[in-house]
Amino acid sequence: MKKGVVSLAFTLLVGLAATASEPVNEEKKVVNTETSKVTWKAYKVTGSHYGSIALKEGALMFDGDQLSGGEFVVDMTTISTEDLEGDSKGKLDGHLNSPDFFDTANHTEASLKFTGIETTGKNSYKVTGDLTIKGIKKAVTFDLSVYGSKATATLKVDRAKYNVKYGSGSFFDNLGDKTIYDEFDLVVDLEF
Repeated sequence: MKKGVVSLAFTLLVGLAATASEPVNEEKKVVNTETSKVTWKAYKVTGSHYGSIALKEGALMFDGDQLSGGEFVVDMTTISTEDLEGDSKGKLDGHLNSPDFFDTANHTEASLKFTGIETTGKNSYKVTGDLTIKGIKKAVTFDLSVYGSKATATLKVDRAKYNVKYGSGSFFDNLGDKTIYDEFDLVVDLEF
């Protein structure tokens, strides 16, 4: 009987030690892909274009009320221009999906996984993460704010790092007013 009590006590001690190392308050909040929005804006010498990309899935992790992680996937085949109509829209949307840009037939998804989070103020964070586009993973840093069940972030992305070459002065000389700037903006509005 004494051996059984010692064995039970040892089992309880090991069980408590194992659970004590895991965050007790960590909570995964799944993002509502229907009400969340990812928009892009790209710039060229003669102007700009903007549009959207559908969020396929995503979640933010919280330890209590503090952001502790996040992971997102967008459906690159949904990239769409919103400032054009008709043939112009169709032409640009087709070009964005082509191998000249995001090659969505071969790279249907892009993803972002948080790797570091620093609190910068109430509800504000500086986030570092791995952004993968066209199978190429690069680190990005951006600011993210959380208010209740909503979060927002703006990222500057250098497309040249992801082998998106078309019209880029980083890859081609003498483009003149046909130059498309390498950096584009992603604005992310999340609801969870």
